[in-house]
Amino acid sequence: MASRSNRRDFMKTTAATGIGFWVAAGLQAEESKSPNEAIAMASIGIGGKGSSDSKDAGKFGRMVAICDVDEKRLETKGKTEFPQAKLYTDYRKMLEEMGDKIDAVTVSTPDHNHAPASLMAMRMGKHCFCQKPLTRTIYEARLMAQVAKEKKLATQMGNQGTALSSLRKAAAVIKNGTLGTVKEVHVWTNRPIWPQGGPRPEEAKCPAGLKWDEWIGPAPMRPYARGVYHPFAWRGWWDFGCGALGDMACHTMNMPFMALDLRDPISIQAETSKHNKDSYPKSSKIEFVFPANSSRPAVNFSWYDGGNLPAEELIREMKVLFKEQIEEARKRGDNYLSSGCVVVGEKANFYVPGDYAERLLKLSGNQPLPDPAIVESPGHFEEWVRAIKGGEPAMSNFPDYSGPLTEMVLVGNLAVWVAAAGQGEKVLWDSKNMKCTNIAGLESLIKPTYRAGYTLDV
Repeated sequence: MASRSNRRDFMKTTAATGIGFWVAAGLQAEESKSPNEAIAMASIGIGGKGSSDSKDAGKFGRMVAICDVDEKRLETKGKTEFPQAKLYTDYRKMLEEMGDKIDAVTVSTPDHNHAPASLMAMRMGKHCFCQKPLTRTIYEARLMAQVAKEKKLATQMGNQGTALSSLRKAAAVIKNGTLGTVKEVHVWTNRPIWPQGGPRPEEAKCPAGLKWDEWIGPAPMRPYARGVYHPFAWRGWWDFGCGALGDMACHTMNMPFMALDLRDPISIQAETSKHNKDSYPKSSKIEFVFPANSSRPAVNFSWYDGGNLPAEELIREMKVLFKEQIEEARKRGDNYLSSGCVVVGEKANFYVPGDYAERLLKLSGNQPLPDPAIVESPGHFEEWVRAIKGGEPAMSNFPDYSGPLTEMVLVGNLAVWVAAAGQGEKVLWDSKNMKCTNIAGLESLIKPTYRAGYTLDV
């Protein structure tokens, strides 16, 4: 314990020389080259998005341990990218054995393992980068934010669009009153791009080298099925993922969340293609109502997935505004409007195609678009690294930003659950107490019960 505390204190006291200093927002800070200041990193999950997250961890720190349930992948990564790192298939064992040698962890597992892995690391005093959505359930998101705040840790959720200048400018355009009073927000996605809504597949023999018990983690045990859960389609199952909404809303709802402080909806209602409460529906439309706050009136927010889109008049104007871009994308075999956001205001509508506000931004009627001043990011992952070294918190830190964003997103799935038969009853939500006030039976979606061997509360 003394060794761990001393190392954390050393990381803080060397921050001034280790990260250099800011000359102006957006400029690169000079970093010390002293090896003694390298952050000792560990990565939990190194496949999929975990591949790039672990690369970033190795770039900005010194990788001391990597963990993955796929032994073949683990051994390959260990040999080719992280030869000095110790290899583990169980993150609990990794943290227990390497706890005094780790400063920070990245967590890039399926959603159901985000919270137990991150909470264990943070309770041991480790800084944490966790992929989106931050958690599978609302209570886990609230708890992650609380633990990060109590432990005074540097945290970051992997919704990389938060660092894009285009997204920050889009949010600033709304904040500075260009649209006038915002009346509605519409966001759509091309997800799901995996099977959803069907029955469980037949059991199959688990491949050699895949640690199925560790993959299941805190979720209820079920048999392995070939090509269904691991390594990708787990998102379509309630026990493991958060469906289309959970996959993309932390990206596509990010800009309006930043612009309008879309926290704590008071009601949510969904219409779905029906589902069996085991696998998510093939499509859904979700209506959120956000109450007025100190900076804006109440806002109605609409989410669309599975081929659903906003009203035709909104899409029609987008097609006119982005005619050239749509045609160029079509030639490449790309649908330029496969995802996007429309913010409806009293003065103008704001059209934002893409997942991350990364494409052209246009106002209705092609009105001139302001170019507001923003604070530039040095890079999404680097924001977290600088925070570890004593700098400002990363934008998408757990307590102030990504925890509330994730909670808001996951409340939408309560309405999806209720709409199993197609049209669901309106869910009335008490955010302060994390409670649905008009419908019983949603408790396990709000706060999960972990399988033996995994810890939620302590």
